[in-house]
Amino acid sequence: MKSSQNLGRPNVLLITVDQMRFDCLSIAGHPVVETPNLDELARTGVRFSRAYSATPTCVPARAAIFTGQSQRAHGRVGYQDCVPWEYKRTLPGELAGAGYHTQCIGKMHVYPARNLMGFHNVMLHDGYLHHNRNYHSIPMQEHYDQVDDYLPWLRERVPGADMLDLGLDCNASTVARPWHLAEMQHPTNWVVTQSIDFLRRRDPGKPFFLWMSFVRPHPPFDPPQAYLDLYEDADIPEPPVGDWAQTEDPNLEGYSPITGRGLVPKRRLRKAMAAYYALITHLDHQIGRFLQSLNEYGELQNTVILFTSDHGELLGDHHLFRKSLPYEGSTHVPFIVNDPGNRLGLQRGMVADQVVEMRDIMPSLLEAAGVPIPDTVEGESIWRLASAGKEEGLSTQTWRHHLHGEHAQGVQSNHWVTDGKEKYIWFSQTGEEQFFDLVLDPLELHNAIADEDRQDRIRYWRSVLIQELDGREEGYTDGQQLIIGRKPTATLSHILNGADHIRSDRFSPAEFSVNPTTQ
Repeated sequence: MKSSQNLGRPNVLLITVDQMRFDCLSIAGHPVVETPNLDELARTGVRFSRAYSATPTCVPARAAIFTGQSQRAHGRVGYQDCVPWEYKRTLPGELAGAGYHTQCIGKMHVYPARNLMGFHNVMLHDGYLHHNRNYHSIPMQEHYDQVDDYLPWLRERVPGADMLDLGLDCNASTVARPWHLAEMQHPTNWVVTQSIDFLRRRDPGKPFFLWMSFVRPHPPFDPPQAYLDLYEDADIPEPPVGDWAQTEDPNLEGYSPITGRGLVPKRRLRKAMAAYYALITHLDHQIGRFLQSLNEYGELQNTVILFTSDHGELLGDHHLFRKSLPYEGSTHVPFIVNDPGNRLGLQRGMVADQVVEMRDIMPSLLEAAGVPIPDTVEGESIWRLASAGKEEGLSTQTWRHHLHGEHAQGVQSNHWVTDGKEKYIWFSQTGEEQFFDLVLDPLELHNAIADEDRQDRIRYWRSVLIQELDGREEGYTDGQQLIIGRKPTATLSHILNGADHIRSDRFSPAEFSVNPTTQ
């Protein structure tokens, strides 16, 4: 097969996982997690230590990846299913238009589910989504049996198999059990198996863009037994609990398997944490499997690689679970770039400390491919930050000064601004404020909002948030102050108004809410 090395343009490999915390890398100093292949990508590439997801749930985070836009522009500021995706300029679309063979394997989480979004082809597995497992009102053509590619593949090998067989909910962040079938039938392995097959069947006359998009370590926490065994006797640290966290659980919310908060029985929580770490190691080994195959096909040296997660997992931090909240476990993600052929002149082994975000993926990969960046893109290409010859002072002079993040979520609706060193949080429905010094207090143990010596910084960051929210349709500010109690919306009107139809069951009941009974 003719290698794309002869064509002058690199292949582009985007690897995303779902719900992986920023700190779950051995090379980042995690005391338990083993990630040898990701460590090697970081050791021979560049790791960004302050990468964030501005809207930390699946739908809005992926909108940023596809469009290169902020949440204000792509319009998805919370989690809402079944709102059509009608973006004209997308990452795969631009690469396909420039002559790349484009393929996604795994999770896209768009609507309609089989919307190609610019790809030539998708092999789809979004995991369990409530809205397309609904037998009583969903149109047949939108049902899971019709839009998912993994489940028919699995049923050919295990007749009658279903995603419910484990007995674990798709949002159960506090319970775990080992995978019950052969490891090769796990959805993580399936993504890699199909990706290796893409190397066989791709167009040899074109460079390729492959998005390997894994559902794990998003629940269910179901690692193969061999990986769970790695952590059975590990000394797993207990989650940090800040001086601001709730320490009582009068409603026993911690006993719910899909809880977003509460005091979880210690044995159950430890098992869940072990399984979460096991899923990450399983992912790591499977990523290593694909990289070996990429090398066998002679394409590793001609492929630019970017690895990240769409958002994190709180995993018991401050007695909180899952995502969407403004804390580091939820918003802060791993972000690694690697260029085996050294086309981009990266400073290998570098740890970059500038704040990068999901919107930066599209311009970065387009620049690496030599493809023009559309003027709709708001993110920035990260390569100058990772270059061996980068100019001094770049972080303070020509890169973004801060990031505005948010998530609409009922009473827990929140906005936050950070430069990776400090973070100011505002809960729009209650008016509660928090302030953390992420340099001195990276675990967010102390809420410094009332500290006398921090008031100048708090006033500064509050003014930054007011500027960010000025003109927003929800009316969160009049330009002078933040206004409490304005009704949040998960999708801004310019996206809703462009939708031909929005089904009444568009919300996925337990996907994002801290209290799963709250829509």
